[in-house]
Amino acid sequence: MTLVPPSPAHPTGRTGTELTALPATVLARLIRDREVSAAEVTAAALDRVRVLDGDLHAFVELTAAEARSRAAEIDAALARGEEVGVLAGVPVAIKDLIATRGIPTRSGSPAYATFVPDEDDIVVERLRAADAVILGKTTVPELGFSAVAQNPVSPTARNPWDPTRTPGGSSAGSGVAVATGMAPLALGSDGGGSVRIPASLCGVYGLKASMGRVPLYPGCRDERYPGMSSWESLEHIGPMTRTVDDAALLMSVIAGPDPRDRHSIPTADVDWLATTVGPDLTGLRVAYTADFGYLPVDPAVRRVVDAAARVFADRLGCAVEEVDPGFTDPQAHFWAMVLNDSDLDGMRAMVAEHGTRMSPHLVELVMRPWTAEDFSRAQTARKRLVNQMWRFMSDYDLLLTPTLAVPAFPIGFQGPDLIDDRLTSPGSWLGFLNPFNMTGQPAASVPAGFTEHGLPVGLQIVGRHLADASVLTASAAFEAAAPWASAWPACVDAAPAIGEA
Repeated sequence: MTLVPPSPAHPTGRTGTELTALPATVLARLIRDREVSAAEVTAAALDRVRVLDGDLHAFVELTAAEARSRAAEIDAALARGEEVGVLAGVPVAIKDLIATRGIPTRSGSPAYATFVPDEDDIVVERLRAADAVILGKTTVPELGFSAVAQNPVSPTARNPWDPTRTPGGSSAGSGVAVATGMAPLALGSDGGGSVRIPASLCGVYGLKASMGRVPLYPGCRDERYPGMSSWESLEHIGPMTRTVDDAALLMSVIAGPDPRDRHSIPTADVDWLATTVGPDLTGLRVAYTADFGYLPVDPAVRRVVDAAARVFADRLGCAVEEVDPGFTDPQAHFWAMVLNDSDLDGMRAMVAEHGTRMSPHLVELVMRPWTAEDFSRAQTARKRLVNQMWRFMSDYDLLLTPTLAVPAFPIGFQGPDLIDDRLTSPGSWLGFLNPFNMTGQPAASVPAGFTEHGLPVGLQIVGRHLADASVLTASAAFEAAAPWASAWPACVDAAPAIGEA
């Protein structure tokens, strides 16, 4: 195995030489320059999966033979002097809610246990066209209707920083894969925080771009597939990576309009690769709230995020103001919005056929006696929030919050019952996230530090409507001031070096 020397600009973890520790931007350059082969990079990733995933369960479907074959094709094209796509043989993991032609997409549900899509999701089409190497599909809760990692048809994904705890969801396996170097790039989807939750709990970067930047189809939009066709007005597909540069690279591939998505929007106002170059935040007006004025927050999370917010003031030249935004808590209406986006008749028929094997919380949600008034109140609450948000953001360039109110908690729970010694309402630990699915604003989770028990904590960076470039630039500036990519879970430190396993 050829070992790649470390780049001083990119800390590479335990040995400084492992291919699995290098950012995607570096790997793509090395492969394109034929300093390392796509086959070697793919073999290293698959080796890392083999060593670690028996305990962590990031993947539900590994496409090893296809990945090796695609890597060999890319190497052969380079040997012939041909141009290859911008991802140039870089391995990518894909969330198992995102359709992959010819590869099972079970979505964590017995209703789709044998489902193999006949077409790729738009983002997968674009990955293939950019010469990415698809490693396989990653673990999700059933149909994405949960913020943790368990489902009825595959083993529960585990947090690499403490395998007794959840990595979050619903992009659970994608977060685990990136955090451990099984894949340098992963796709997640975020209808209520599902990219940002595992990004925070696993200590990686996760971006939910503005609504419509990344088009969706068949996911959320193909009426043939109840459950999979849910979340249409809330869902965003986004990158999960170890560096902000890598997220910008992946966005340059997957963003852009498509006629199959009626919500898709142009991206000519964003040069994704330029957003992270020489980031300068001097003079930006930044709002910071630790609790939205109504959310209980774990004291350990508050300490880490308070310190991260001070970085923007003390080191990045921002004018930071701690605020109570005065929002009306929309949590009580969130699931009505989701079900209003769903084929409720189809999902109830699915429950009638498979309900004894489905997740109990999902069955309860689908069978709840929803009314037209429930859906109407939810839409009114959404309009109120959007209006409160644009008025608030007119005074600020960015909003900072904790990503989550808690660090990772033990597997087996849908969420903690207590936060800061106070009883919580269901979902309140997620209360910083789904408001920005309702408004469609860009939001990212950046690694902000660790609790005293060594659990990652995320800082959420939110931009104005369509201000994706501001969020990426702010993320890159924070990363430069408080770098995180050299931090690896102990399970990676304990793993054999490439070629020794």
